[in-house]
Parts: sequence; structure tokens; C-alpha cells
Amino acid sequence: MKGILTLAAISLLGTAAAQNYGSPELTEIGKEPPRTPFIVYSTAEEAAAGSHDTSKYLTPLTDWTKQTSELGTEFSTQFTVPFAWVNRQVLLHIGWASSDYEIKLNDKVVGYCQNGSAPADYNLTKQAEEGINRLTVTILDNPTSAPLESYRKPTTPSLGECYVMTQPTIRIRDIFTRTQKVGDKYNAEIGIVVKTDALNPKTAKIHYELLPPDTTVATYGNETITLDMRREDTIRIVASIPDTMLWSLRRPTLYTLNLKTQTEGRYTEYTSFKIGFRQVDIIMNELAVNGIGVDLKAIPLGESISAGKLREWKQKGYTLVFLPPGGVARELYDLCDQIGIYIVEQASIDTSNSGPSIRKEGNPSNDPVWGEAFLGRIEDSYHTSKLHPSVVIFSIANKSANGINLYEGYLHLKSLEKDRPIIYPDAEGQWNTDVLLLPEQE
Repeated sequence: MKGILTLAAISLLGTAAAQNYGSPELTEIGKEPPRTPFIVYSTAEEAAAGSHDTSKYLTPLTDWTKQTSELGTEFSTQFTVPFAWVNRQVLLHIGWASSDYEIKLNDKVVGYCQNGSAPADYNLTKQAEEGINRLTVTILDNPTSAPLESYRKPTTPSLGECYVMTQPTIRIRDIFTRTQKVGDKYNAEIGIVVKTDALNPKTAKIHYELLPPDTTVATYGNETITLDMRREDTIRIVASIPDTMLWSLRRPTLYTLNLKTQTEGRYTEYTSFKIGFRQVDIIMNELAVNGIGVDLKAIPLGESISAGKLREWKQKGYTLVFLPPGGVARELYDLCDQIGIYIVEQASIDTSNSGPSIRKEGNPSNDPVWGEAFLGRIEDSYHTSKLHPSVVIFSIANKSANGINLYEGYLHLKSLEKDRPIIYPDAEGQWNTDVLLLPEQE
């Protein structure tokens, strides 16, 4: 993307980078490509437990001090890079922020993000030091992103879950799935994206194990991958899934995928995912899951929904959640996966405060200067939610008029997602939305 500046460029910018934060075209600095959020562990037992507190490869960031500055509100803390993390990558994860934000490590600018609504990772390896490190995240006043975030209400500057995590130099970067019917069975494809940050070729062996709920083994094995300097590639594995084990509203079956990375004879990371396999189509303008049309009844949703309320709606026959722009707790996705509720994933774009005009200085949706910001937000929404089987529809924006940026956003998401519907509910007859009959929200 045009708005991305490399860490090498940051050394030239220094604190002067703040002068560019007012530009819509500067969408991020130092941000890793978006991915499914996940934690890595030092043992298989830690990965099976699945708790942040059990991982020796993760340090939660909780003890923040807060003060105001010329840019906004500073959240400062310290973390320690232990000797065991040397020769590994050090990644900062920010779950969400209430506005655009800047990141400083040991008094140097290492990151900036215009989209605080989505989870984001930053590679701090070059700037982090063994021992104590000083981290400051500044929530910016007067954010550049305001025209894209009409959904935001005045609020106290705040940060979501943050942590520092270490991964090996050649590492699992992301994961995705795709399910397709072949004859009377379904093929479940799992893509494991592997990346190296080394300057010379690196080889790793990725071990995998796919377990259904009864803990028998659906498939297992390993694949060896060699990557050149700072490259990434995808390992693909395929398992045959009986139709009785597909994820659906009535039977939300979740498999466990266990992965571990082996480099030079040593296991360097373990991780585990809950994943579901299902096929999503549009048949006669209606949503179909696993080849069968589904009855959709939409439920209202606020950002502070409780697990108990969601279960209550499920019992009353509600089947579909339209997520609001601006993001929700990641636990909500997990719960919908577990109990069987469909999700319409919403990109964090709402330009309704700018009005319907698409003329010059009108709505940002038709202003090319915002093009990279639109694409970035749509990608963030897609990649951070794509693994959840409950996510069956993607919406590229909410109440945002229409124009070149939403046309390009629709086409770009179509290039990433081959099966699930992509909609823009306010397209008003234009072509940048799939034709799909959906219920009104209550």
C-alpha cells in the first residue's frame, strides 16, 4: 500500500513523522500485514491450555501510566525482553484503540495506525533491546480518520488488550481455510502462511494435527518449507470431512488444529486453533450453508453485548448478527462459532456525517485521496475475522454513499474471498454488492 512506510524510513523521519499524521494517505507505519490473531507457546501443553498467562513467549501489557501531550494522550509502560527471546522476533499486538495512534519504543517512533478499530501487530525486533524497554502508545487528538468513523461517540482515550509476543525468525504468520464439496464429501483445505524475517534462506518443518471433537485424528503430518530473504509462502493441506461433521447453525462442529514449527532440529513455537468447516454460497439470491438454504432472523447488537444475552437470542430463534462498524470484542466471534450464530462482518467505514454528495469535497467514498484508507480497513476487517466459521458475509461499509473507493474495495475483497458473499447494503442498485436477500435488523 502507498501509505505504508518501512522501518528504515522511520529513522529519517524521527519525531517529524507527526507532521504527516494529518494526511489521509498515510494509513500506517511499521504495521505487519493483517492476520488472524493468535498466540504462540513454548510447549504443546501451554498451547492446549490456551491461556495468555501460560505462554512463556508472551508478556501482557497492563501497567500503563497515562498523561497528556501535544499529540494526545500517552499510555506508557515497560516490558522486558529476556535472554530466551534473543535471535527471535519481538512483536507488539494492539487489540484496538479509541482513535488513531502513534507508537514509540525507547523514545523512537516505530509505528502509526489510522485504523484503531482493528487488531494490529508491529515488529519491534530491530528496536527492542535485551532487558527493559520503554513503550509509549499515544492516542491522537483530532484524528485524521474522523471522516471514516461517523459511528464514534466522544469517549475517554483508551486501549484494548496489548501484549508483546515472540516468534522464531521463520514463523507461522497466518492461517485460513476453505471448504468445497467434491462428490458426496467435502474437502477442507487449510492454508498455513509461513514467513521468514531472515536475510538468508531459512528452512523450517511445520508439523500439523487436525482433531475432531472426539479427539480422533482427521489428518496429521509435516511439511518442509525453505524461504529466501524476508519471503513468505503458504503450505496447503487437505482433509476429507464427512457432511455430518461440517459446521452449521444446528451443529456448530469445531475441530482443533495443532501446529508446531521445527527449525534446525528444535521446536520453536506451538499454537492451536479452533476451526470449523462449512461451504457458503448464494442460491437463488438467498444464503446457503453446506448447500442448504438457511432461514435468517437478524438480532440487534451493541458493542457491549453479553454472552448470556446472545445465548438467549439463540434460544428464541435468532440466527444472524450484523456487527456494527468499529469492531466488537473478539470473544463474540468465538461464542458465535461455539453456539452457532451467523455473523455479517462489518468493515470500520461509516462516512454518513459527510453527507450523500459524491462531488469534490463531498463524501470520502468518492475521493481518491482516501483510497488506501478504505482498502486498508476492508483488509483489516477481512483478515482478522476470516477464520471464524460463523462469519458468512462481509460488508465493506455502512452508510457511506458510494464511489470509487467502495468500487475498488468491493473488487479487492472479491480477489481475496472466493466463496462468501460481499455486500454493501447502501449500494442502492449499483454493482458493488452481491445480490443477497437479508432480513432487516430489529
